[in-house]
Amino acid sequence: MDFIFSILNLSFIAQVLRLFTPYYLGASAANFSERGGVINIAIEGFMIISAFMYAMFAIYLNNSIASAIFTIIFALLFALFFAFFTVKLKLNQIVIGVGFNLLFAGLSNFLLIFLFHSSSNTPRFVSLPKLPIISEIKLVGNVFGDFIILFSFLLVFLSNEILFKTKFGLRLRSAGENPEAGESLGVRIRLYKLYGILISGFLSALGGIWIASSQNTYSQGMVAGRGFIALAAMIIGKWKPTNIFFVCLMFSFFESLEITLQITQSFIPSQIIQMLPYLITILVLIGIIGKTKAPSSDGIPY
Repeated sequence: MDFIFSILNLSFIAQVLRLFTPYYLGASAANFSERGGVINIAIEGFMIISAFMYAMFAIYLNNSIASAIFTIIFALLFALFFAFFTVKLKLNQIVIGVGFNLLFAGLSNFLLIFLFHSSSNTPRFVSLPKLPIISEIKLVGNVFGDFIILFSFLLVFLSNEILFKTKFGLRLRSAGENPEAGESLGVRIRLYKLYGILISGFLSALGGIWIASSQNTYSQGMVAGRGFIALAAMIIGKWKPTNIFFVCLMFSFFESLEITLQITQSFIPSQIIQMLPYLITILVLIGIIGKTKAPSSDGIPY
């Protein structure tokens, strides 16, 4: 009974909405890249390095806004680096994505030890400021008083508008669907592939920044596979922003359920509770993966 009451309250709903943020930012990041025809499985790595860099800048600069700006700038530079290999050199996008995940995970661990003499976490730092007035409202302010959480919900409408109702979106989708036809009409296909990757880097950086800022520290493994689950959410959502929104809500619900089960000392073994979000991901993919269709030229170098 205690468990039922623990999930039928506003605190649980607020937690679901908060945990939705990194999932949707990561899934949208992957979606913009793949709409341009470039598979980016390095979302996890981008979120890891962004979380670490935000922590590093926040500690040394003691200014959360400046730290977020510098983190985004570096994430965009990393995205350019990713585009150099995938768009310019036309190398295998899956291999490059795996390489970037390993690079970012290793680099963040190395810098964690080198700069902070710890193999587990950084010192604590200030988080991003909240929206005035709204943040003071009980429960609601905890969610919608956060700039990045608010942006992640607005992103649902922005993504739909950009992808399906603008000239930019049409050209980006042509790069992922039929680049030859797009180029015959004067579209600079490789440039739009680059745009998709840059947007991907920006959104995944926001996801990493939010994770670090919400916990006021960076710790090894804190992204915890959310980038990979975000990729699954994009696939299950069939590369459509609204569908992806509801899939990400589902994953954030199960992550919140996992946290609640641990707090309420459920009779379910803790190992099963911890694997719950990943298990749900696998089960959903098994049921839906065969019914989805990626952009026609997704992953094909051009």
